[in-house]
This record gives sequence, C-alpha cells and structure tokens, in this order.
Amino acid sequence: MADRKIGKIDQEIFTTFLLSRLGKSDDTVIVPPMTGVDAAVIDVGNDKVLVIAEDPIFAIPHQPLDMFGWYTVHIGASDVAVMGVKPRYMTYSLLMPPETNEVDFRTILDAIHSAALELEIAIVGGHTGYYPGFAAPTIGGVTVFAIADKHGYVTPAGATPGDDVILTKGPAIETAGILAVIKEKELLKRYAPALVERAKALCRQMTVVADALLAMDAGGVTAMHDATEGGVIGGLYEIASASGVGMEIHEEAFIYPDEVRIVCETFGIDPVAAIAEGSLLITVRPDRSANVISKLRSEGIDASIIGKVTDDVETRTIKRRDGSVNQLAIPKQDPFWPAFFDSLSS
Repeated sequence: MADRKIGKIDQEIFTTFLLSRLGKSDDTVIVPPMTGVDAAVIDVGNDKVLVIAEDPIFAIPHQPLDMFGWYTVHIGASDVAVMGVKPRYMTYSLLMPPETNEVDFRTILDAIHSAALELEIAIVGGHTGYYPGFAAPTIGGVTVFAIADKHGYVTPAGATPGDDVILTKGPAIETAGILAVIKEKELLKRYAPALVERAKALCRQMTVVADALLAMDAGGVTAMHDATEGGVIGGLYEIASASGVGMEIHEEAFIYPDEVRIVCETFGIDPVAAIAEGSLLITVRPDRSANVISKLRSEGIDASIIGKVTDDVETRTIKRRDGSVNQLAIPKQDPFWPAFFDSLSS
C-alpha cells in the first residue's frame, strides 16, 4: 500500500479493469464513462439528454467549513458545466464523525445551500449522517445533473484540427490555493503577507462553472475539460486522446499568476502537472477564440490561447518555458497529493 499511487486509479486499470465492469449495457447511454470525460450523457427521449456527474469532496485542514460546503457545490457543478450545460439539480451524501458539533453541521449545510442558490441549483436528495471512522466531514459523493438538448452539449472528444486551445486562469490553481492555506506559515517566511493572501484566495477560483458557461455563450467551442488531477498537461492529453488529434502547446503563452509561481517553487511542484481545479481547457474554432477570451475577461476571468489542435496524432507536445519539449501525458503521480499529505503529517 505504501507504494500505491495517491489519487485516481491508473489509466491502465481504468481501461482494462473498471470499464469492463459497468453493469448492464444500455443503448440510451450516449457518453459512457471514459478517460478525461467529465460527465455521462443519457438519451431521455424527445430530443433531450441527461448530463450527470459525481465527485467526492474532502474538507481542507485549516480552512473554514463554509469553504467545504462551497467546494461541494462548485466542484460538482463544474463537471456538468464543462459539457456546455448549465447545472440544475444535485444530490449529496454528507458523512460526519459522531463528534461533529451542531455549529459545524449547520455551517456546512448553510454553505451548501448558499452555493446552490448562487448557481441556481435545486438540491433534490442525498444522505446526511454521523459515522465512526471519519476524521473530518466528507462528501461521499455529490451528484450534479441537468437536462439539455440532444445536440446542445460538448465533450472533450470534440476538438478538431485548426482549433485554438485556450486556458483560463493559469495552471495549478487548486494546488496553489490549498497548499497556501495549509502551508501559510512556511510561505510567510519567504514572501510578503499580501502575496500569500492572494495565493490562499485562489481557493475561491476552484470552479469553472462561470468559465464554461461564458465560453459556450460566446460560441465556437468544440471541447472543454476541467484540468483536475494530472493538471494541465494531463488534461490536454485527455482531450487530444479522446478527440484523436494532435496538439502543439506553448507554456510561455500561459497566464502564470505570481501566487501560483511562489507556491509551486516553494514546494518543488511542476505547475503544469499539478491538480488544477479552476483551470479550464477550451478548444474553439479560431474565428471565435477572440470572442471567447473577451467574454471571459468581461466577467473577470483571464484567459489566453496556449496552442493549436493539429491533425498529426503523433505530435502531442508542450514546449516548456525553458525551451525543452515534453510529450503530453497523464503524470504517473500528481505532485500535489504527496505534498498535501506530507503537510498533514508534519
């Protein structure tokens, strides 16, 4: 167990083992589970589809429980929004240690309720209870779903040669935000308090609901993907693989906030490979990319064109800022998780 990868199971196990164990085959499942695809799509008739996604959510040490409630809604909703669909309904299972006090319990539920109101999502079910074995409140699963037109959604498999590739906010948003909260004292030994506070504030950017819906509204979007585990380099690989295309990416074109840089440099983390909830990857027709970026920036979301989709499936590369060229790939180990768990034990 000590050598087991932390985080999601390996892609090989997913494809060779899990995908052959999905219960009964059903022709109404249009988009089934697959690597890099954020939500399932089910044909419900009358030219409508159900778009549905699920995630677990963990409380972050040293962070208020209202943020835990906010994450629950926004992280779950992001997986539906990246399909180009406005999230509408959700269920969640809140599992708490028996010693959880009443104030904490109410704080979590109030925060989930408030975030759902903010995103206009109806909470329609779930499970809430106290169970031994949990060290902190945990969302066993948040399920977010919506009904959409049958041809009114996108998937990470839709990128086409010639598309521009856009990244919002920059890489490693989640990594930098969470580690800044947990390792604040260490960062304050090296950097000004205002900069560390900006890094901590990245936690409020760990959502792509607005990013995705604004991009869809601007038009021309062919694929979107939330750069979660494996970071931007993993997310780009997943889009390229799902779409059967090549990519040529340039790290120099990334937005790279100072608050991301200082956290990644301090803890020796490659920002391109680290978990990046909040960093949205978008492929878009080149005649619409300026509109997408303008629409995002009008709502305070920075974005940049970081490369091109090509028809050369043998070339899926990222030119790093130091001039080296790496292949797009899912990292064997997301560097965030070891740093996160090491910080909890120190």
